[in-house]
Amino acid sequence: MTTIGIIPARMASSRLPGKPLAKILGMPMIGHVYHRCKMSRALSEVYIATCDEEIRAYAESIGAGCIMTADTHERATDRTAEAMLKIEADTGVRTDIVVMIQGDEPMVFPEMIDQAIAPMRAEPELEVVNLMAAMDDIEEFEDPNEVKVVVDLKNNALYFSREAVPSRKKGVTRVPMLKQVCIMPFRRDFLLRFNALPQTPLEIIESVDMMRVLENGVTVRMVPTPCKTWSVDTPEDRAFVEAKMKDDALYASYA
Repeated sequence: MTTIGIIPARMASSRLPGKPLAKILGMPMIGHVYHRCKMSRALSEVYIATCDEEIRAYAESIGAGCIMTADTHERATDRTAEAMLKIEADTGVRTDIVVMIQGDEPMVFPEMIDQAIAPMRAEPELEVVNLMAAMDDIEEFEDPNEVKVVVDLKNNALYFSREAVPSRKKGVTRVPMLKQVCIMPFRRDFLLRFNALPQTPLEIIESVDMMRVLENGVTVRMVPTPCKTWSVDTPEDRAFVEAKMKDDALYASYA
């Protein structure tokens, strides 16, 4: 089974322009993501997919495979799919599972990729998997930059939102506080079918791609991970993660 990782990245960001190349401990953020994902034994190869020459130049400087994609993509899944098809054309090898890895969580751990892929290998009917992690405080739970998820008793997603769900406004203050994490494996053909579907009403309202999957009646399996990661969306986030990474053992292995 051929499983590849693709890190979609672009320089445009309203809150943190040039985010993929924002330096954390002297290394561009996307470099941290790439090096850490390369440590996963579950991936045949890891690629960076971008439409920006600056990112391509950096990727080549660290020996990373880089796929140039169109500059018209609004969604990371579209960029990932275009890159996947170009990789297949270049290598002559058909992909079975493509793992989309967000480039703004520089503390991603390689074992997270293994955790996300495991259900797809065990259950052939699963089309897409997401990781999820518990949030420790209300501030993070109420942060609209974090995508929250509510799951059923089998850890299948019921709903995604940037709002704090489930609600704490009905007198119940202790609720499951779960967030979507940056690693999303897709079956090859399902990713292409997903991108061919029109955007759905709740996907647009919530600004969460996975709502399109749910609104079309497809299961999204959520896999809990104990690994702690933080997304970087603002300069404050970058400073926070940089402080965390100073004591990160994995960083020392590739710095």
